[in-house]
Amino acid sequence: MKTRIAIATEDGTRLAQHFGRTPYFAVYTVENGGILHRELRENNFSPHMMGMRGAGLGHGPGGHGRILAALRDCDLVVSRGMGRRVYNDLRAAGIEMVITDSETVDEVIRAYLDGVLVDTGECCNHSHEDGHSPHQLGPGERN
Repeated sequence: MKTRIAIATEDGTRLAQHFGRTPYFAVYTVENGGILHRELRENNFSPHMMGMRGAGLGHGPGGHGRILAALRDCDLVVSRGMGRRVYNDLRAAGIEMVITDSETVDEVIRAYLDGVLVDTGECCNHSHEDGHSPHQLGPGERN
């Protein structure tokens, strides 16, 4: 089964600290334990990166529509941190989320392919209110 994974990254190598402020997404298409395709998408669609911070467009109802549309072809999004609202919006759109403490894109993709990618279960440095707990995620698995 093909899976498309978007990883929030500063430069294509290091993971970004905050999903909405990430300059890029490294998007991998993987299947059968291998990488089929990799692309680097510039983040010109999140409200934070579009200069809309403080304008009420990033966190109100429908404020994440552009980023949801830009990542709608992805099955999984990986980041080191993000706001609760966008986390919930992505999950509601059917996109799985993993919050990780990995530092590089290579670490994330290798851990995913090996079936040992750990979701820390933390969003914005707080535990998920929905009882979501840390677990490993790998090919063919979804929360």
